[in-house]
Amino acid sequence: MSTSLERTEPAALRRGDPGFRPVAVGLFFAGFTTFALLYATQPLLPALVDAYGITPGTASLSVSVSTAAVAVGIIPASALSERWGRRPVMLGSLVAAVALGLGAALAPDFGLLLVLRALEGLALAGLPAVGMAYLADEIDGGHLGGAMGLYVAGNSVGGFGGRILVSALADLTGSWRWALAGIALLSAACLVAFALVLPASRRSRPAPVGVGALLRDVGAHLRDPVMRRLFAVGLLVMGVFVCAYNYVTFLLLGPPFALPPLVVGFVFVLYAVGTATSARAGRLADRVGARPVLIGAAGVAAIGAAAMLMSWVAVVIAGLVLLTVGFFAAHPVASAWVGRRAEHGRAVASGLYLAAFYVGSSVGGTLGGVAYGLAGWPATVGFMAVLLALTVAVVWPLRSR
Repeated sequence: MSTSLERTEPAALRRGDPGFRPVAVGLFFAGFTTFALLYATQPLLPALVDAYGITPGTASLSVSVSTAAVAVGIIPASALSERWGRRPVMLGSLVAAVALGLGAALAPDFGLLLVLRALEGLALAGLPAVGMAYLADEIDGGHLGGAMGLYVAGNSVGGFGGRILVSALADLTGSWRWALAGIALLSAACLVAFALVLPASRRSRPAPVGVGALLRDVGAHLRDPVMRRLFAVGLLVMGVFVCAYNYVTFLLLGPPFALPPLVVGFVFVLYAVGTATSARAGRLADRVGARPVLIGAAGVAAIGAAAMLMSWVAVVIAGLVLLTVGFFAAHPVASAWVGRRAEHGRAVASGLYLAAFYVGSSVGGTLGGVAYGLAGWPATVGFMAVLLALTVAVVWPLRSR
């Protein structure tokens, strides 16, 4: 009789298990920090124009270089997490991002600021895909949607909370540098909370990953027709979301609304809607399946986009709320489906989804601007409607159970 003890893998966590809440809360802090740091300079673009004597388009590069770097760094970060473990990579990424965020506040010239912001984006790339893979490893598939929803809710809170804090600090101190330093210090506090709360991986076993193995994982996921459709969903819904928030400000500043800039700036508070929506949508998908939730989310967003054609400001805002609800319902459900679908190379699968997601942000925002320049806001709404119709077409053949 063998005296060796067989090593059994710990059971996946379910809602109500003692370890479920620390995992969900720890990833909430990671999600908050990612979006707070990634978009920290967006409210400061006018201040950067004044400080460095540059054009608004040039100032916007302080956001673009960070998001582009995230897209570039996601797959390598995913591979590192397969080799070194999920939690160490996420923790190291947060430490580097906070340090670079503090460095950006001290940048003496705009060129160095761009370099630091690009490096900050590369560091942050270690959070989104690895966090999704960590959840897919640790959480039972039947409860993954709710946990993924809370993670995306952290993105939402970081998105609007970070912008509001940065704007308030810049207004109070009269310095964009203090504003960037403030959001970096808040992120440092979130880093401490993350390190204290998030447990080590129980079900992921780090193993060496060579370039060949990484390419095989990438190829396997891209050959999977379901994965390709899920990646397309991330690209399309993010394109709609960024397009809406990029150009609705032009709509509200101009006639017939002519709202004050300070009031228009508060449209980002609508991100708060996503905090509640994402977790609820994830739990709904756990009960009824991901496909109907994705199709319903696209429909809600389409109704919101159509409402934004009206000439009443309250209806436009209500439409933006519906569009936001649709986005924050679709994103966590699609990302959780990717995690369930991937039987190997989960971090790579999550990385591919998020790479498509950030490509959608760049391409959707740019093409939406082309439409706006050619035929105004109605053309932009039409462009968003096309993306949402494509989302439904992509999801329709799938079966979520």
